[in-house]
Amino acid sequence: MDNEFCPVHEAIQFLQEKWVLHIVRSLLEGPRGFNELSRSVGGCNPATLAQRLDRLVEIGVVDKEVQSVMPPRTLYRLTAAGQSLQQVLNAIDSWATQYLRPAADRGAVCDQQHATSDSL
Repeated sequence: MDNEFCPVHEAIQFLQEKWVLHIVRSLLEGPRGFNELSRSVGGCNPATLAQRLDRLVEIGVVDKEVQSVMPPRTLYRLTAAGQSLQQVLNAIDSWATQYLRPAADRGAVCDQQHATSDSL
């Protein structure tokens, strides 16, 4: 049983890596260069960001395009697999809004967040 593939376990292992969901959420807004991505994620040191991006490219969630301009620019964008993570983020948003907010705060805030969750 220990050697069997468990999709839920593997997904949790991948998604819990620090900064992964922040990177995906940022790239859901569109392609970004490394520096722009670093600013949008905020708080992630460049070495860690580069590691996470390499991993995301390796598993097919992010596409890396090196543009031949001077100076060279690297552009990152989500693949179809990466885009499909929007559903996961929307589900997390809905669940957290419903269950992690104090009951008194759930009213208008929930409605407002649900209206904007499609734009994640």
